[in-house]
Amino acid sequence: MRRKNKHPKRAENAATIVVDSRVERGGGGGGEEEEEPVLCMKIPVVGEKEMKREGDTTFREGAKRKRANECDVCEKRFTTSGNLKAHMRIHSGEKPFECDVCEKRFTTSGNLKAHMRIHSGEKPFECDVCKKCFNQSSNLQNHIRTHTGEKPFECDVCKKSFSGSGSLQKHMRIHTGEKPYECDVCEKRFNQSSNLQNHIRTHTGEKPFECDVCEKSFRHSSQLKTHMRIHTGEKPYECDVCQQRFTGFSALQYHMRIHTGEKPYECDVCKKCFNQSSSLQNHIRTHTGEKPFECDVCEKRFTTSSGLKLHMRIHTGEKPYECDVCKKCFRQSGDLKTHMRIHTGEKPYECDVCQKRFTTSSQLKTHTRNHH
Repeated sequence: MRRKNKHPKRAENAATIVVDSRVERGGGGGGEEEEEPVLCMKIPVVGEKEMKREGDTTFREGAKRKRANECDVCEKRFTTSGNLKAHMRIHSGEKPFECDVCEKRFTTSGNLKAHMRIHSGEKPFECDVCKKCFNQSSNLQNHIRTHTGEKPFECDVCKKSFSGSGSLQKHMRIHTGEKPYECDVCEKRFNQSSNLQNHIRTHTGEKPFECDVCEKSFRHSSQLKTHMRIHTGEKPYECDVCQQRFTGFSALQYHMRIHTGEKPYECDVCKKCFNQSSSLQNHIRTHTGEKPFECDVCEKRFTTSSGLKLHMRIHTGEKPYECDVCKKCFRQSGDLKTHMRIHTGEKPYECDVCQKRFTTSSQLKTHTRNHH
């Protein structure tokens, strides 16, 4: 008769394995089986220290390790604890790696290494097609897609495609309205860190990018690149409607609105619309009275930087616009355009009453007051 083993109550979180051990007594057949006591073993389950065999790792330890490489915040998983540790800095904001040159801080040593190439000018990644060099392999990969035309990253909202995931991420902020980058001076917010950096230079006056030809300085590299085309004569952007060519893509975009009539920028005060954001910003100052641009010579203030630039030519005597016919020079391009009508005979302004034509709008206004 089998004896029941009265083993103690199982500990919490422990499983019991029963091993039934029988030993035959006597020789030959018909021997009576005598039962030995049943052996009971407690095996700890997940949550207690795992039982190990030499040279082996249990399944439960593998499950435990997998959870150990999972982010507690967003549940993203990583293959190594080092990758998880670096990822956690996104949530904590920790940036332990500092640039010795500019003191900018980074979450990973790899990001710091890539940043240092800005200071050193090193660009170790070269395009096999056009030999253009880059300071990061990811920038090279994105560039290569300009040759292949590949745009593997698509916006779920408007289906627009992009060559890089970073471009898609920036684009998505148009739909979400997210502007995570804030200016410490005026608290204005931006959807890209590069736009914030450019904006900050309006406060500091910094213009670190200088033209080698005329020594004119700019706030960011794209402005310098566009400016250089004035010297080279390059106009790589062409209008599909009228074939007019432009030095910059933004200039082409602005020009296209002449054909489409699009004016996407609206004043919240008077609802007037503009085809450029800069035109809207300048217009808003007519409501606020703000004149942020001051002349260093006479302290006269202006609502726009272009107004200040034109004014400064009064002090410097600069007249950069020259007539090709008579070599007369002018301070403003508009003055040269009006002057050219003397040579061409063009009179674009017509009186509605007597149909007399004039070279300038001011002449037409004078005529209307005196004769009609």
